[in-house]
Amino acid sequence: MDNVKKQSGFFAFLKKNVVAVIALFAAIVTSIIVPPDKAYLDYFDYKTLTCLFCVLAVVCALKNIRFFYLLARKCVELFQNARMSVLALVYITFIGSMLIANDMALLTFLPLGFLVLTTTGKQKYMAFTFIMQNIAANLGGMLTPFGNPQNLYLYNFFRIPNLEFMGIMAPPFVLSILLITVCCIVFVKPEPLELTGESVSLPPVRTTIYLLLFAFSIFIVFRVIPFWWGLIVIPLFLLFMDRRALLQVDYPLLFTFVFFFIFSGNMARIGVVREFFSFLLDKNTLVFSALSCQMISNVPSAILLSQFTENYADLLVGVNIGGAGTLIASLASLITFREYIKHNPGKTKRYLLEFSAFNFGFLILLTVFMSFWNVWF
Repeated sequence: MDNVKKQSGFFAFLKKNVVAVIALFAAIVTSIIVPPDKAYLDYFDYKTLTCLFCVLAVVCALKNIRFFYLLARKCVELFQNARMSVLALVYITFIGSMLIANDMALLTFLPLGFLVLTTTGKQKYMAFTFIMQNIAANLGGMLTPFGNPQNLYLYNFFRIPNLEFMGIMAPPFVLSILLITVCCIVFVKPEPLELTGESVSLPPVRTTIYLLLFAFSIFIVFRVIPFWWGLIVIPLFLLFMDRRALLQVDYPLLFTFVFFFIFSGNMARIGVVREFFSFLLDKNTLVFSALSCQMISNVPSAILLSQFTENYADLLVGVNIGGAGTLIASLASLITFREYIKHNPGKTKRYLLEFSAFNFGFLILLTVFMSFWNVWF
């Protein structure tokens, strides 16, 4: 019986972290082609890994005191109908992804969306709301370096200035807001509703310290504070205040980066591969990077393709808008799918159809818009 439980737990872990498993496999295969040597040490972007760890750890601590739940609930309580509440949920996810990364925003706010819709009898909007929250998380995080994992990597890899980074991402960011708003207005009726549920109060001392640690993490991302300070200060505080937060960090995501660093580093050392990717990216970096996300997801696309082009502006846009599209285009999309099916196990096919319609619609519109934008400006 114990062996059966261990096996089921192992397979559940693999299923939950399928991207990390694929990344590990890719790293192993390419390591056979390019045997490990001293050059491997140059593959890793240590600052990106440190920044990601710091942000994830502090976000877990804030989540444990239900900070984001209270913040979201207060926003939703301001509105009294389904349309405005769905808009609030989507906007909260949108803004949250800019501050705490897209996957953490979804893990934080998808449960609130489920709570709001079930307690008010509006389950008919569940699939739409989850899909819009997913799109908002993927596209909302594009504006800031720490909003999406691929942003953090490219921001550090190319050392993109802060204002230039936001200037590059501003046009697709603004269009995304407009498209999301139009979809919510068109597909959700202004039906009256009331939100009920438990009230939450925050511990003032912990809340203050965690917010200061979050600000500390952001300063590290923006290169104001040396990144190695984060590995000392944040674990030290959380070790005494919330050890559980350190255990809750998404370590499979961190190892996914490590494995893809190895994979992309090895690929860049294979002459035929380097010439092939360089040729494609020279033709159209924006379109090819967006298409690449549809097959291998946006984070590995960013890590891999950064080895073959200096056109970081189009690459940055491509791997962000490329997060929309297929279910595997973004890790955040898999998180949303997992959460929806958990609550609605018999509606998988309908969800996938609706998901594909909206996501490919956003992908096409954003790609065409940015292609013309590059020509005009």
